[in-house]
Amino acid sequence: MIPNMIDTLKRRVFWIFARTCFALYRWFPVFGTLRASIAIIRRGETFLVIQRNDGRGISLPGGISDWKEAEENTLRREVLEETGLSVTGQELRLRYRSTADVPCIISVFEAEASGDLKDSWEGSPRWMTAPELAPRLMKSQRPVLELLDKISTELPKVPGETPGKAPDGISAKH
Repeated sequence: MIPNMIDTLKRRVFWIFARTCFALYRWFPVFGTLRASIAIIRRGETFLVIQRNDGRGISLPGGISDWKEAEENTLRREVLEETGLSVTGQELRLRYRSTADVPCIISVFEAEASGDLKDSWEGSPRWMTAPELAPRLMKSQRPVLELLDKISTELPKVPGETPGKAPDGISAKH
């Protein structure tokens, strides 16, 4: 009972914190254009997303870079924080500018990861197909939808993998 209350409190605090920070930065972008990295992690025909606790829908795992942090390091740190997975490989696939939430340059990596999924105060990871996630994806990440569709048509990528059937374990492109 107490752990559930603590989890609920963390989610509510995150909702308030995230909404306040985004609103303030939209009005006062004191650090200029921010940088962010997000991961496309695939398992079969599904992609790993975060059901966000701040009420903004779902997002690909990732987040804002620390000052002078390399985009690859941001990717590894954010994926680990949000999902519990360790990035074992990545390839830059796209970079774009967004002003949907705050002014930001977003680097999109197709990534490989391993480990066990876990919830974070930011949200809960889950697997969804591109058509399932498209209507719920955060506005700032919508430019990635075309790339997700392209990656979906490139299946299978993992030797021996059958489209529509998720591989066992969590160690290839998942």
